[in-house]
Amino acid sequence: MSGWVVVAGLGPGADHLVTPEVRAALDEATDVVGYIPYVARVAPRKGLTLHPSDNRVEVERARLALDLAESGRRVVVVSSGDPGVFAMASALFEALEDRTVMPEIRILPGITAMLAAAARIGAPLGHDFCAINLSDNLKPWALIERRLRLAAEADFAMAFYNPRSKARPEGFARALNILRECCGPDRLISFARAVSTPDEVIQTTTLSKALPEMADMRTVVILGNSATRRAGSWIYTPRSVP
Repeated sequence: MSGWVVVAGLGPGADHLVTPEVRAALDEATDVVGYIPYVARVAPRKGLTLHPSDNRVEVERARLALDLAESGRRVVVVSSGDPGVFAMASALFEALEDRTVMPEIRILPGITAMLAAAARIGAPLGHDFCAINLSDNLKPWALIERRLRLAAEADFAMAFYNPRSKARPEGFARALNILRECCGPDRLISFARAVSTPDEVIQTTTLSKALPEMADMRTVVILGNSATRRAGSWIYTPRSVP
């Protein structure tokens, strides 16, 4: 079998944040598979076939990539950020479980939206932190709430993906209420929308002033821990534990 599959992270949005390793894979590819807006970031060229698809067909998308590789194609499955963070790497391995033919597979890392946002804000993830996907499309809300409460109890800084969409506008309001209850009103929280793109907006406030409307699906939200504080215009979490 001469085909292969690369699952690649395109980074948070800016072209200069795509790694040289990912660019090289795209240059070799015969096919690019992915969610519509991510595939749109790949420039068309002769010999390259683009396969954009909708957001909720991750496993089907992975099966297509494996089928193409089995037929000898060189396939790049694109994700935003890093492909292993709430993205397509896991879906590919899920689709691979039922296969007897195993193509060559590589996972190429990318700069996550969480880390790009943290760099813009300062160093809010300077100590122990966790990342939580607030979408309940693939897991029940009760599990999200439990993880929020336990992370707050452990005093983690937290990064939140997919905080608020048109289909589930109420979830982030519920999350904010839980965080206020567990962390108090003065905890610093930052909203980083469309990081590294011309639409970038960064806002930092406290939980008491945070509004659900400050987030959408292009926003990463970062909540500090109890030691997170300001240094001029920057937000950081000290590495030492008081």
